[in-house]
Amino acid sequence: MGFHMQPYGIQAMLKEGHKHLSGLDEAVLKNIDACKQLSAITRTSLGPNGMNKMVINHLDKLFVTNDAATIVNELEVQHPAAKILVLASKAQQEEIGDGANLTISFAGELLGNGEELIRMGLHPSEIISGYTKAINKTIEILDELVEKGSENMDVRDKDAVITRMKAAVASKQFGQEEILCPLIADACIQVCPKNPMNFNVDNVRVAKLLGGGLHNCLVIRGMVLKNDAVGTIKRVEKAKVAVFSGGVDTSATDTKGTVLIQSAEELENYAKTEEAKVEELIRAVAESGAKVIVSGGAVGEMALHFCERYKLMVLKISSKFELRRFCRTSGAVALLKLQQPNPDELGYVDSVSVEEIGGVRVTIAKNEQGGNLVSTVVLRASTDSILDDLERAVDDGVNTYKAMCRDSRIVPGAAATEIELAKRLKEFSYKETGLDQYAIAKFAESFEMVPKTLAENAGLNSMEIISSLYAEHAAGNTKAGIHLEEGGVIDVSVKNIWDLYVTKHFALKYAADAACTVLRVDQIIMAKQAGGPKRDQPAGMDED
Repeated sequence: MGFHMQPYGIQAMLKEGHKHLSGLDEAVLKNIDACKQLSAITRTSLGPNGMNKMVINHLDKLFVTNDAATIVNELEVQHPAAKILVLASKAQQEEIGDGANLTISFAGELLGNGEELIRMGLHPSEIISGYTKAINKTIEILDELVEKGSENMDVRDKDAVITRMKAAVASKQFGQEEILCPLIADACIQVCPKNPMNFNVDNVRVAKLLGGGLHNCLVIRGMVLKNDAVGTIKRVEKAKVAVFSGGVDTSATDTKGTVLIQSAEELENYAKTEEAKVEELIRAVAESGAKVIVSGGAVGEMALHFCERYKLMVLKISSKFELRRFCRTSGAVALLKLQQPNPDELGYVDSVSVEEIGGVRVTIAKNEQGGNLVSTVVLRASTDSILDDLERAVDDGVNTYKAMCRDSRIVPGAAATEIELAKRLKEFSYKETGLDQYAIAKFAESFEMVPKTLAENAGLNSMEIISSLYAEHAAGNTKAGIHLEEGGVIDVSVKNIWDLYVTKHFALKYAADAACTVLRVDQIIMAKQAGGPKRDQPAGMDED
């Protein structure tokens, strides 16, 4: 009956409906092609003059940014090979917080060059072994390019911090870095603990407020809450703070059980006792010396009434993350139920005030001295999109600060490092024998992607610039980079353009790893997709 359609070969082995791609043309080159497409998207956003992408995700949220990490997160990349590059860039983002674009674009370039080698007749495994030699050599050369004396930097020295942060911030907000860097540097230095290795990125907060412009941005030691105080008291100075995570409400007095009430007086008394109980609790808090009550939950009407009577300022912080940060700012201990706090459970703030910024009422809690644990960068701009992008720039700056706390070495920026690497690797490839040398030469060539892209994004003639860079480097000037504004070659140490060594190190390493991983694949076997209705992913949680 059913003999006329007997599947044979690999078809017979696997379930029906699957796809099977094998061999160079079908698998390897297709994978490379997908990765090249992805890197073509990111590379136009590389560097200070990078173009913005407009991405609208499945929830109709609009992103306008040139931050590669955001772009690839929002593009839901489906292709398995391109996904590998996305994972490499995510690893970079987790590790350093900057350089995601370099990772993807460089990996794409490596694969593109790998494709040329394959078409020349090299086997992928020969390319991989060449690339592996090349990346090891690259790391070696990179160590030699580190600027002398940059390894023992003081992370509290503002100028040194700004020097290292400039490149990361400029690549997101070109032209604004002069304003942003000092702000970010201030915010980071304020919260830098005794041992800088313990620097916590989470302690630098960003408050985005519509209206105004970049020149209205400022750094506040302490927190900015995006809501109004609950009661009528809008300002206190030098105050002790009591934090109740459970809320300030009559529920503290609720009795579980049945109360039998027989006459009108008893009902009146019952209501009164509840009132008296709340008053007693609030009075106890006031007597402990607290002037500010912070509630993590609802604030009851009756409780509020007594807080007003005892001149307590009431703040409500509904996000438990924010509440935790507030405790960090003030040094308070969050109490579970409404009770009289012990002296050591109280926090302290220099001032809490409600101010109106751009038509939004915000509560600003400042803590100038002491174990300053949280600082907030207040960003102002005209639209939400710009605010989001500014936030990404700040985020990159803060992450760079964390990276420089671990390793403060710097290498020349503005593509000077890349050209030097290309030149030295080329020389290295001539010494190699066998087929490796082709792969190493292509690896070296891949570095030209960076100056080429930087030049193209700035609207300059990339060919001219690359040849003049090579000429400078051949003459022994290892710090010659691109001058993006005027379109010539410049000594980067004069313009003070530096990149962090760790950012480069990890980006190149991850890129080479990702490229080799993709080249190792020689067959793709895709099962038939499971049926059932298509579902979007569940919506994300709060921004924390």
